[in-house]
Amino acid sequence: MQQGDPTMEGSGGNKEQQMQIVCVRSASTGDQEAEWTAEQASSRSALSLFKEKEEEIERKKLEVRDKVFSMLGRVEEETKRLAFIRQELEVMADPTRREVDAIRKRIDKVNKQLKPLGKTCLRKEKEYKMCLDAYNEKSNEKATLVNRLMELVSESERLRMKKLEELNKTIESLY
Repeated sequence: MQQGDPTMEGSGGNKEQQMQIVCVRSASTGDQEAEWTAEQASSRSALSLFKEKEEEIERKKLEVRDKVFSMLGRVEEETKRLAFIRQELEVMADPTRREVDAIRKRIDKVNKQLKPLGKTCLRKEKEYKMCLDAYNEKSNEKATLVNRLMELVSESERLRMKKLEELNKTIESLY
């Protein structure tokens, strides 16, 4: 190393100076780097915080989806159970309904048969009353005639007895 050389001359001092410059630079750039690193760290922490929140939202979304699907599954099961119960109720009610319908049909059939029978009954009752009235009338007439006959027979007997007595008196008077 040459002493006259200004680059070399203060090379020991120069190096210190350079080191100081580098230190100052690195300190100033270090501040910038620290700021930049801090910004990056805050960006990274904001990004990681954002990612964590997104992951949490996604987890909650999956939980909600699972809950919804489980509820839908339960709803489908309950719907199937209700359909089965409704079917069972229809099966239970169906024989009664069939019996009721059969009985109603029989009642309608009997009503249809009763109408003409009722008319016939009324007609026959009228005929019966007319016949009964005629019978009673003839019976009364017969009773009247029998009474009259009895009176005539009694009177005839009395008259014959009277005649017989007269004849008997006449015959007795002849002897």
